Amino acid sequence: MGGLPEYDRYDALGLAELVRAGEVTPAELAEEAIRRAEALQPVLNFLVTPLFERGRETARGTLPDGPFRGVPFLLKDILQDLAGVRTMAGSAAMEGFVPDRDAEVVRRFREAGLVIVGKTSVPELGLMGVTEPEAFGATRNPWDLSR
Repeated sequence: MGGLPEYDRYDALGLAELVRAGEVTPAELAEEAIRRAEALQPVLNFLVTPLFERGRETARGTLPDGPFRGVPFLLKDILQDLAGVRTMAGSAAMEGFVPDRDAEVVRRFREAGLVIVGKTSVPELGLMGVTEPEAFGATRNPWDLSR
């Protein structure tokens, strides 16, 4: 399959149904999500920790038979610790913090069959209503790039 042009017409349950029906593989979904993330990152500045290779490897492996089996997913970079991957919570003060275990919510995401392909920017320490952390710069609104 050469991509999934209609990817954005599906929600997570719809994508999982495509996997269950054998219309697409988790690896194909991961590639489509990664392709789109790479294309949008220079414009939106939303991705602080790409985990593309890890996501590809996960998608090619045996996934739990949860409701979201094979669906690509981005974690927020706050309160969603992933073992061995930095968590900065949008703050330079957190540089170097690498948790040694998954947060409970991340464990449950994986149990549901989600394929983690990266971590997204957040307001510094989650304190503001806008995502403009000094550590990573402003994240742009996809519907209005001036915001």
